[in-house]
Amino acid sequence: MPFFKPLFAVFLAAVMASSSFAAEPALKFGVGLFQPDKEKNDATYRPLADYLAKKLGRAVELRTVDSWEGLAKSLSTGETDIALLGPWGYVLANNQANAQVVSTILYDGKPEYFAIMVTHPNSGINSPKDLKGKTFAFGDKGSTSGYLIPLHYFMQQGIDPETYFSKVLYTKHQAIEVQVTQGALDAGADYNRNRNAMIELGLIKAEQSKIFWQSPALPNDAFAVSASLYKNKALIEKIQAALLEVGADLKSQPNLLPAHYTGFVSRDDGFYKPIRDAGLATGKLQVK
Repeated sequence: MPFFKPLFAVFLAAVMASSSFAAEPALKFGVGLFQPDKEKNDATYRPLADYLAKKLGRAVELRTVDSWEGLAKSLSTGETDIALLGPWGYVLANNQANAQVVSTILYDGKPEYFAIMVTHPNSGINSPKDLKGKTFAFGDKGSTSGYLIPLHYFMQQGIDPETYFSKVLYTKHQAIEVQVTQGALDAGADYNRNRNAMIELGLIKAEQSKIFWQSPALPNDAFAVSASLYKNKALIEKIQAALLEVGADLKSQPNLLPAHYTGFVSRDDGFYKPIRDAGLATGKLQVK
């Protein structure tokens, strides 16, 4: 019998460890609609969800949320625990529910990007001053580059979009680029990463798209966690450590992130101050 006691102890420890893991609820991972449709978006970010599950030792459930506003709200309602979302979406989630950024995604090694305005080269539009009486499209109202930053710029120039343009639309970034190249839309707001990606994928032709305005550098998309999860400092450290390892692991697992995304860097809420300032200046964000 003494021989069996050590074996029983090992078995009991394994059962207890298994039960402990099972007791941990899955982390609900919300991702914005970075790709043209939900199916492609899920397929693109599922490898990252699986990677995090392995690194954290607990299940991670991926869900695509089709609007930035919706993703921000999901962090406040508990529908998601962790999320990869645009800068303005993060600031909204932080303001509404004290969600906290823990990392920023890198694009070609940089944690910043640019909002742009695009038009067809034959439109006659060479600067924002040429937009009067034209049709213009913003992204959805939870978008940083598609809405907040261009709106802030227009306000600084004394331009009221609802009266300055002949027609204002609110739609997806991809749709804006396509309609501009087709001449169905005079101009619209987007971000450089999306335009570059669409050109590379052959979704639009570079010679049919012209950038006529670009913003100062903006902080890249945020990897944020809910306020309740942020209290678990040990877990936050594990999440940040896992995200920091993505860059090196991309060499052997290139599908962890879409093309040009090269990893994550740890950042805190202060990095997103330019977005918060724009939100306050436009009145789209209320002081707590």
